[in-house]
Amino acid sequence: MIKSMTAFSQGLQTWDTITADVTIRSYNSRYLDVAFHGPESCQVFEEDIKKIIAKTHARGRIEIRLSVQDDAGDLDQFDVDMAKATAYFQALKKIKDDLNLVADISMGDMLTARNVIVPSKKEQDTEKLWQAIKPCLETASIHLDLMRRAEGKNLFSDLTARMDYIEKNLAQIETEAANIPLIYKQRLMDRISYLTADTEELDPVRISQEAAILADKSDVSEEIVRLYSHIKQFRDILDSEDAGGRKLNFLIQEFNREFNTIGSKAGNASLSHQVVDLKSELEKIREQVQNIE
Repeated sequence: MIKSMTAFSQGLQTWDTITADVTIRSYNSRYLDVAFHGPESCQVFEEDIKKIIAKTHARGRIEIRLSVQDDAGDLDQFDVDMAKATAYFQALKKIKDDLNLVADISMGDMLTARNVIVPSKKEQDTEKLWQAIKPCLETASIHLDLMRRAEGKNLFSDLTARMDYIEKNLAQIETEAANIPLIYKQRLMDRISYLTADTEELDPVRISQEAAILADKSDVSEEIVRLYSHIKQFRDILDSEDAGGRKLNFLIQEFNREFNTIGSKAGNASLSHQVVDLKSELEKIREQVQNIE
């Protein structure tokens, strides 16, 4: 069954003190294009994350946004820059000595120095991080696939109905096209009768030969046979479990080529109008096919 390339999913997973929250959005793309956005501590997992996505998705622009929260109590720490603290103390002591100040240098005086005491983060355990991120991402990826399949069912119903419409009208074109040789023969005879009204009657065999040549040039039977074959291929791809978006897009081009040829050979206005109508339907199918994986 076909899958759409546009979808959205989320996942949330807690492991020990770590909670991972992931959001995935999927858009149309010619290839599989995975973009990962997450905290610096999780960049090391980027390739593993892309591999998980590639297991269930063959095409599409897939944007992953990951946030991680660790509620461990020992993560917040502070570092002391002793070189700066010493230099600052020596500067305060010099001011005191040079100005003959009697006040002692206090802890409060030291705390006014900038960047002497700075916050730091304890390095997180990557294995522990991955224990939270991996199942969260796998769940979100599966939900994304389910959503793409659900949208694919809607596309399947729409495309099937449109292909049925094309096949029904193609049968009518086939019936009308069978009369093209007679139409050309009659036109040829009418034209000759007009041009040779005052002359001897022409050889009817010769007229039939000329009409046959014109009819052969306007024969669309091969195009119609190929179109029926394309319709079957289109339906087979819709029923296949493989990603068929590219194949369907190629088939649309083949459909269009055959319709253009039939339109150029059409022997009457009715046939031309039917071809225009089918080309319009084909354009709607082409737009839908752009969404298929």
